[in-house]
Amino acid sequence: MSERLYRPSVAQAVLRRHGFTIKKGLGQNFLIDAHVLDAIVEAALAAGAGPGPRVAVEVGPGIGTLTQALLEGGFDRVIAVEKDRALIPVLTDTLQSYDGLKIVLADAIKVDFHSLLQNVPEQATMCFVSNLPYYITTPLIMRVLESSLPFTALVVMVQKEVAERIVAAPGGKDYGALTVAVQYYSQPEIIASAPPTCFIPPPAVESTVIRLTIKADWLNVDRKLFFRIVRAAFGKRRKTLVNALASEFPFPKSELSDWLAAAGVDGRRRGETLGIQEFAILAENYPMSIVHTRLDGD
Repeated sequence: MSERLYRPSVAQAVLRRHGFTIKKGLGQNFLIDAHVLDAIVEAALAAGAGPGPRVAVEVGPGIGTLTQALLEGGFDRVIAVEKDRALIPVLTDTLQSYDGLKIVLADAIKVDFHSLLQNVPEQATMCFVSNLPYYITTPLIMRVLESSLPFTALVVMVQKEVAERIVAAPGGKDYGALTVAVQYYSQPEIIASAPPTCFIPPPAVESTVIRLTIKADWLNVDRKLFFRIVRAAFGKRRKTLVNALASEFPFPKSELSDWLAAAGVDGRRRGETLGIQEFAILAENYPMSIVHTRLDGD
């Protein structure tokens, strides 16, 4: 068993030993709270298990605090993706006693996750886990969700406001295109809160752990069309739905009205009041007479 990396004195000693300088530009805030670490591991394990090994893909392991918790908490393997070259010797030092660890020097926004997972057994249960650098939160979450990767769930630390947007219900101020996009692929839930004191150095914002459980079946709609409708609905939040859609689908108002009527959606509503199923119904009822001639070139 290695030294407890979540202990502030241990974490500070590791940083001093390696002469490591924390880089704010990379969003480096290292998690040092045992309760939050336990909550992340438990949420990841609860996302499901198959007959094979449990594998976690972790982005931004830092000095290895969460990595250590995953390896000791029930995961057989951890693939840790770290962008900062200066942290590789730190991780090699702090986690040298653990089997099942693979450290990959790569930018998570650019790395090929499919190639990263090609040697993982087919029967493995895989989970994406991260104390995310906040500047890449949305693009990375969406990249993982859109890539059809074999994860049961994503368990990630995000800024509190982002978590509230992701789990929001229709009609509220936090509900938006990000909400619908994440909920298209997954079922989100808040797992734990993490105040600034849970990190070294403390960030200037409150943080939240969320779990995104991947949906077994996506909505049976044209995905490109679905997201065009969502983009239109939230691109003009103050406009009624019929006027917002007109900005993205410039065909006669009579056709827009017929489309909305066929979907059973009142065009006088605003886009942020529609639930994900209503957006799906709009996509399902898109007029077939114009779907081939206008969908790609409107």
